Amino acid sequence: MSTDALFSRRQALAAGLAAMACGAGARAQGFPDKPVRILVGYSAGGAVDIIARAIGQHLQQGLGQPVIVDNRPGAGTNIATKALIDSAPDGSTVMLAANALAANVSLFQPAPYALERIVPIALAGRVPVVLAANAQSQVDSIKALLAQSKAAPESINYGTPGNGSTPHLAVALFERSAGIRLTHVPYKGGALAMNDVIAGHIQTVAVNALEVLPHVKAGKLRVLAVLSDKRSAIFPEAPTIAESGFPGFEASVWYGLVGPAGMPAAVVARLHQEVQRALATTDLRERFASAGGDAAPGSSAAFADLLRREQQRYEKLIREAHIKPD
Repeated sequence: MSTDALFSRRQALAAGLAAMACGAGARAQGFPDKPVRILVGYSAGGAVDIIARAIGQHLQQGLGQPVIVDNRPGAGTNIATKALIDSAPDGSTVMLAANALAANVSLFQPAPYALERIVPIALAGRVPVVLAANAQSQVDSIKALLAQSKAAPESINYGTPGNGSTPHLAVALFERSAGIRLTHVPYKGGALAMNDVIAGHIQTVAVNALEVLPHVKAGKLRVLAVLSDKRSAIFPEAPTIAESGFPGFEASVWYGLVGPAGMPAAVVARLHQEVQRALATTDLRERFASAGGDAAPGSSAAFADLLRREQQRYEKLIREAHIKPD
């Protein structure tokens, strides 16, 4: 190839890259110029859906465009995630994700997606996983659970919303930290697991704090511990797992806004800014508090770091414990 031809090719490449950059800048400057859709990988009425709608209301006010929550349940949230990564990276489609986003790349084989195709925008909040037992059970504390499980490994069982669910992974992590073996009983949802604990069919249950609250108020279940680094506002008497002898251990449900790879940095920054404004409101803070959790403002970089660490932690657990999805 001649020098002139090589120079012309380089000029064309530079012009193309400049055009792409200008195009991205134009898209960013015009954002938002149409309604914004928040994908949710769970059915309407659940915790993620409720939080997505609350955030959506604030985003709608800040962005000046309609914000629509689009529920795409199924395949452990993989249906919603696939819709996200296949969408245009212009900020008009985002997703409120939870722990499954980090776990599913290892839980499902072949991996349904790569985390590199996801852009972390903003962490929204955390709600603790709680370990609870029948209010009349002799397993009335983490100390009692440890004593029995060490004397008779696998003699204590625990129900969860299903194989590979966040509560399942949380307790599996705790088992490894405590050096004990429990027996996992997966259900098709947390409500069924709690009903069986109340009925005496199983001994303990792991669910998010909001799900167990009505049964604790009714005196049917007792929270043994919250698997978070500080006490829950709705269970102020229940100790944390750290206070129960495991400092540094934490396994909460987190929620965060993500987008598809390729989003202009200015669009990510605008969405992040609007989420931070929403999290500063009394309304959103009270919604998280009523679920037993906390709003979690912070940078996009901090959220990206959390996602990376969670993926690594779950990958190791899933591989070594041979966990399979339902």
